Amino acid sequence: MPRRDDSLSLDRRAFLGAGLATGAAALVGGDLKAGPARKGLVLEEATVDALQAGMADGRWTSVELVRRYQARIRALDQAGPRLNSVIELNPDALAIAKALDAERKAGNLRGPLHGIPVLIKDNIDTADRMKTTAGSLALADAPTPKEDAFVAKRLRDAGAVILGKTNLSEWANFRSTRSSSGWSGRGGQTRNPYALDRSPSGSSSGSGVAAAASLCAVAVGTETDGSIVSPSNANGLVGVKPTVGLVSRSGIIPISSTQDTAGPMARTVRDTALLLNALVGADPKDAATGDSAARREKDYTQFLAAEGLKGARLAVAKNFLGVHAHVDAVIQPALELLEAQGAVLVEVELKTAAYDDAEYEVLLYEFKAGLNAYLAGRGGAVRDLAGLMAFDEREKAREMPFFGQEIVLQAQAKGPLTDPAYRKALETCAQARKDILGLLEKHAAQALVAPTGGPAWLIDHLNGDSSGFSFSSPAAVAGCPHITVPAGFAAGLPLGLSFVGAPWQEGTLLKLAYAYEQASRARRPPRFAPSCRLTR
Repeated sequence: MPRRDDSLSLDRRAFLGAGLATGAAALVGGDLKAGPARKGLVLEEATVDALQAGMADGRWTSVELVRRYQARIRALDQAGPRLNSVIELNPDALAIAKALDAERKAGNLRGPLHGIPVLIKDNIDTADRMKTTAGSLALADAPTPKEDAFVAKRLRDAGAVILGKTNLSEWANFRSTRSSSGWSGRGGQTRNPYALDRSPSGSSSGSGVAAAASLCAVAVGTETDGSIVSPSNANGLVGVKPTVGLVSRSGIIPISSTQDTAGPMARTVRDTALLLNALVGADPKDAATGDSAARREKDYTQFLAAEGLKGARLAVAKNFLGVHAHVDAVIQPALELLEAQGAVLVEVELKTAAYDDAEYEVLLYEFKAGLNAYLAGRGGAVRDLAGLMAFDEREKAREMPFFGQEIVLQAQAKGPLTDPAYRKALETCAQARKDILGLLEKHAAQALVAPTGGPAWLIDHLNGDSSGFSFSSPAAVAGCPHITVPAGFAAGLPLGLSFVGAPWQEGTLLKLAYAYEQASRARRPPRFAPSCRLTR
């Protein structure tokens, strides 16, 4: 159920709750003395395969899984450390799980996700009793979407149980130049489970935190630039930002028609591959997916081989090293491990300055056009960007207590997509794909490799985010696939290693990422510390 954190400060009670978090995690993770705990059901770090195996041999049901995940959400998200990652629970989840259990009993299995609880981001339409708001109070009373987003329908068809929706940086972090990642007017502030005073990063903050804290089996996020890979980096997850066009955007509240995509966020590479299988598909309502029928794979798990790094040529983006000493201390051993597993590394320089400003210009134009179209089709009191601006001003105390809507104002000032300034910026952004493909071809490399970003920064509602550097933009602007995998920790804060490839090469990236994951075993579950510990 939606809940607002009005204080937005890590108060004494939250600190005390954090001290009890380890006990709470054990309680809901599988140490209860009755019911499914006796059957070995431990939710912490549970994989899709393990949950599926338990349902297959009758140790538990989908209904039991839903109940246990709901209990874990109550213990860790709504109480205890108060992660605040789930903005709303699906009131129909148990009924859906019961129907899926009946299908299983009748011998009808839809696939690997049958009966598996999944959380999705609150910018993905669902035609049910849940809201779709992008975290904004402006849509809290809007009519229910007339139909599921394509990805939501794909999940239901695959037999997944949509357990609920996750909080996010409001409007997918495209509202203010001084925003705090993980904060929305409707949902309040989401907190990093590795250090509660640290940012979860955004905009898929809730999906990242929920998956990291095992509040679901897997989660779905969306990305325009960094919104899957950055929270995955900050929360110790595997995140897959697919090629633009591999996963449909219809029914997802938009920012950019050229960069938006949904994608998997999970604790293992295999689970992201299983989720990706369910999400992909051509959609007549999204022209960008037209090529995907011929380019997508039937099963992305076929690429998962422990020896997948042997003989691989990888281009290391050296200009993303030497930026942050703590990051280098994690990534340098990771690069050595790649070589130890048989990869050949070559150093390259990937420059992004040429299209940084152009990307922002493109996003402003496309946000105005896309959101106006979405709001007009959705109905309700707020029907366009001008209406949103007016709502935020009227509800300033609730919607803008910490930061404003500068980006919305900038977008409203833009003209149509026929403007020469937009077309010129779009042409400049095309250089990003040329740069990536040029480096891969020149060095006969299968992927670019770099640190995904820096460690999570302190939550600061006065100054906003201070995220440092990120490797998200090249792949985002180019529309290329990007996978991040846990690589290690800096003062207890997770850091990821990125693999970026040519369009439609998700299979290759999954192979590389899986081999690295199996060799490194770098992920550790969160322990909900009040803050990170720096030692000399």
